Amino acid sequence: MTSIPHVTPGEPDPLRALDLERLRRRTSMKWRTYPEDVLPLWVAEMDVPLAGPVVRAVTDALALGDTGYPAGTAYAEALAAFAADRWNWYDVCVERTSIVPDVMLGVVEMLRLVTGPGDPVVVNSPVYPPFYQFITHMDRRVVEDPLGAGLRIDLASLEETFKEVTAGGGRAAYLLCSPHNPTGTVHTAGELAAVAGLAERYGVRVVADEIHAPLVDPGVAFVPYLSVPGAERGLSLMSASKGWNLAGLKAALALAGPGAADDLHRMPEEVGHGPSHLGVIAHTAALRDATGWLDAVLAGLRANRLLLRDLLADHLPGVRYDPAEATYLAWLDCRALGLGDDPARTFLDRGRVALSSGIPFGTGGAGHARLNLATSPEILTEGVRRMAAALR
Repeated sequence: MTSIPHVTPGEPDPLRALDLERLRRRTSMKWRTYPEDVLPLWVAEMDVPLAGPVVRAVTDALALGDTGYPAGTAYAEALAAFAADRWNWYDVCVERTSIVPDVMLGVVEMLRLVTGPGDPVVVNSPVYPPFYQFITHMDRRVVEDPLGAGLRIDLASLEETFKEVTAGGGRAAYLLCSPHNPTGTVHTAGELAAVAGLAERYGVRVVADEIHAPLVDPGVAFVPYLSVPGAERGLSLMSASKGWNLAGLKAALALAGPGAADDLHRMPEEVGHGPSHLGVIAHTAALRDATGWLDAVLAGLRANRLLLRDLLADHLPGVRYDPAEATYLAWLDCRALGLGDDPARTFLDRGRVALSSGIPFGTGGAGHARLNLATSPEILTEGVRRMAAALR
């Protein structure tokens, strides 16, 4: 019998604060894409109330009518302090940062700075589907280098790929997902230093999407890409969006290593007009004042990972799932269930539970599904019950 664990962190677990009736009043993508009889455990939104400091910062701004254009460096300063406290990274240089509308639009702008039309961009599949969509839309060419054993970067394979994409002497980039979505893999300092060394050897520019960095399990070390030796020419995108559930309050930061400062300075001024001023206020408050709330979420996510492991063992033993070290996403290997390339379709049609199909994640995604476990233990339990019912 699976038991629902109880977590008692310093603050109440935000994942236990909202019931299904209240969540269904939301009008965001997670809760409006499917009919009401479908339990949504798919897109990356958390079922949590906002952190109190974020709510106060935004409502205070509204009360002042402070709804103009973003300005200043408070966001970058808050990130620098957070990085020093959480990751022992003391080298965030505010002068080498720039506010961008969100992480993926920031990725696009960074890739535009270091590649041209038709140039290759290497990704480690299976990976976040918008990587493919945005790269293709900006007229670059996606080159997959699949993850290797243990869903980790295969450095030997990556070297061969870098060698191939630069063989003609053209420009190439590597879009690194760190921590990795959908697997939750946290790259080690050694792995990232090896990546940086390969990138320098072959002249490949690294752009790191580090949006899930705040969501690393306590006791596991997140290593910012720009902190490793050899990453001086790297570019990174960071945000409070995922860690504090702020996707609708648009704002992110682009960061440049010392050797990429000139690249960042070439970014068009109008890119900085895209972020929301309220978004910048919210993200700044999250990083500066809501770390206790984040710790409570991290404790709840750890409990939910273990709960999901036990639920699957009890009800869907054919699903392979290894609890990840980061993100609130679970990568489920459903190939043994005999549901074909898109098991999420069966879970939706027969079980009325929505997961993300593995197919759009690229090579390695077929037969898999991604589940969002940033919800209450009760909803997570009901989701697995529905998945199991879909097989009967």
